[in-house]
Amino acid sequence: MVATNLKAETMSLMDKRSALEAEMNVIIERLCQPNGPGLSGNLVDFEGFPRTDIDIPVVRADRHHLAELRSDHKVITERIDQNIQLLHSTRLASKSSPLVRSGNVEGSNSQDSSIVDVGTSASYHNVLSGNTMSAMDVDATVSIPFALVDEIAEDSPAAEDGLQLGDQIVKFGNVESGDNLLSKLASESQSNQGRGVSVVVLRQAALVNLTITPRVWQGRGLLGCHFRML
Repeated sequence: MVATNLKAETMSLMDKRSALEAEMNVIIERLCQPNGPGLSGNLVDFEGFPRTDIDIPVVRADRHHLAELRSDHKVITERIDQNIQLLHSTRLASKSSPLVRSGNVEGSNSQDSSIVDVGTSASYHNVLSGNTMSAMDVDATVSIPFALVDEIAEDSPAAEDGLQLGDQIVKFGNVESGDNLLSKLASESQSNQGRGVSVVVLRQAALVNLTITPRVWQGRGLLGCHFRML
């Protein structure tokens, strides 16, 4: 019963997070339109006067609201991650406890252990082969997201290769989790310039496999996006 309630709560949180991401996308597209002020661009001209081509109060309001949405998104994401870990622990505990099948009692023997291993392996294979699955399939949560895409430039390599705002990075090439993740992500991008990198993201309650090619483009960096550590 507790697991059922936790699952329902997590699904509700995922819906709320998706709504936040949609609202964030609208604001970002508005701010980053051609000749727009961007997410952090200067609101004065080269002479130091307020820009006359934009509505400065509206831009400031948009940026402030975007900051609030990002804060809410972070809180919800942390709660979802906590719930998924609890569900994962509950699922593993239930699989290691005695099972009753067809009137016979089966202990937690080697056969049961192999069932757990096969389930996890199959789920992870589905992720890497490009299929999507419900994030509530706890066996699939063999890795917890470690970074969030909170900025992405239009026409950037990341955007053209399918990365989206709000995507949570589960795996980026050989980077999955650990320490010094920002430097590891940068190193992974630089060492694979011009070559496709396998990326697994959590997007709207589903795990999705992408191939992103770091490359030189008209903007900054090799990807054109910003990661925030979770």
